[in-house]
Amino acid sequence: MSLVRPNLDTLILETPRTRMRPHRAEDYDKIHALWSDPAVTKYIGGQPLTQEETWFRFLRGLGHWHAFSCGFWLVEDRQTGELLGEVGFADFKRAIEPSHSGKPEMGWVLSGKVHGQGYASETVTAALDWGKRNLTADRTFCIIDAKNTESIRVADRFGFRETARTTYKEKPIITYERSFS
Repeated sequence: MSLVRPNLDTLILETPRTRMRPHRAEDYDKIHALWSDPAVTKYIGGQPLTQEETWFRFLRGLGHWHAFSCGFWLVEDRQTGELLGEVGFADFKRAIEPSHSGKPEMGWVLSGKVHGQGYASETVTAALDWGKRNLTADRTFCIIDAKNTESIRVADRFGFRETARTTYKEKPIITYERSFS
């Protein structure tokens, strides 16, 4: 992953219905509302995040763009500016076997109120396009809770292929990989 500091104002992606942009300091309350939603955290940790947990997630979001020139975009409704979710790439240094060290991890999370409306496909398409053009890695991976059939369908749709069934934080997960080409 690159270590050049990006101009965050140039990292805005637009899809037909969304604007995707890096985190800003004033986003914390919106992000906490997202991560407090049980529909969002059902398969990501299993319970809503506390303010402290959201704060660390928020700082991690800010830091990735500054340290690695990649990270997660906030997904906003283009018409209303409402926060719909997050999608992007990161290096979380996860203790998972088999290791995916050196590969950017892709992830997507959307507000429960927009599940099933095609926002995942729209934003994952934009992020993968950006990754192909901008990341130095030739592959990306993702981890998905083994019970999260909706995210598994998204991964399958975008050519992610299962590489392992393992555990992370004592929960069963599936790891997937795909090429940027």
